[in-house]
Amino acid sequence: MDILSLVRKNIQKLSPYSTARDEFKGTAEVYLDANENPYPSPYNRYPDPLQKKLKTRISEIKSIAPSKIFLGNGSDEAIDLIIRAFCEPGKDSILITEPTYGMYSVCAGVNDVKIKKVNLTVDFDLDLNALQANLDGSVKVIFLCSPNNPSGNLLSKEKISTLITSFKGIVVVDEAYIDFANAEGFLPSLGKYPNLVVLQTFSKSWGLAGLRLGMAFASEEIISVLNKIKYPYNINILTQNTALEEISSVKEKDRQVKEILEQRLLLIKQLQAIPTVLNVYPTDANFVLVKIKYAKKVYNQLIDHSIIVRDRSTVVLCDDCLRITVGTPEENSKLIETLKTL
Repeated sequence: MDILSLVRKNIQKLSPYSTARDEFKGTAEVYLDANENPYPSPYNRYPDPLQKKLKTRISEIKSIAPSKIFLGNGSDEAIDLIIRAFCEPGKDSILITEPTYGMYSVCAGVNDVKIKKVNLTVDFDLDLNALQANLDGSVKVIFLCSPNNPSGNLLSKEKISTLITSFKGIVVVDEAYIDFANAEGFLPSLGKYPNLVVLQTFSKSWGLAGLRLGMAFASEEIISVLNKIKYPYNINILTQNTALEEISSVKEKDRQVKEILEQRLLLIKQLQAIPTVLNVYPTDANFVLVKIKYAKKVYNQLIDHSIIVRDRSTVVLCDDCLRITVGTPEENSKLIETLKTL
């Protein structure tokens, strides 16, 4: 597959903005190229536009070459750039499966790109026949969230593979919650699929949501396109340095994930014992989707008790459902005890 032929024609012809640090490779004693304040401070210089040190560390953790890594201001930046790169405004479409993460639609709408929606099955898996029926010539990108948000479950890997191999466009598999699943995801298969983009994030298992740092893994051709159209210094010095420090050890992340998974099992068991809870759906994420009587009312009552969950009761296939993040043991206990009193 010729990936670059899928890129919008104006993007193919675009000459990217070239920063001073892009043009000069190496180090120097005197920097008079970028109109910076010359007086030393931790932040008087522009950050590395390609985040080379950070990507090197990520490549060691993920076993993926730095040239196949894009870093964005959250995964949302990568989502936006993928739509901008491959979808012609007012003409092309993306395809999403509902229910799913809301930013795919928001980014498409901002870019004047149409949105085709195909419902998941009742057990929140892919309906391949319905998907194939909607893949007309306008669809340039398919977004799949696995583990899915808000249902929490992994989508069928076999069905995703079928889509990737049969679709003549870009397939984005958003694995924001993959560290909570007993599965390796699609990252090890990246070399098999030239049209695959895998999204991951530092916001969930790494506990760095406040940094706003997302990762996209793809072929060098796709990464080169994203680097071409991103803002020059999209990841600031504070984020790069803090991320490097925080991910220096994987052990602490793994310890927290282990505890969250233990708490997830306990939370599910406790929720199932509450009479008004009708169903706790299977989950591979750090949250659970709970079908409960009078979901909207329960949501508002929890707010009155200073507990915030996510009301998903108006979302497709999620009637009377609340999405509940797995918290600390103390937070989970407060939630359960409060639910018992409502």
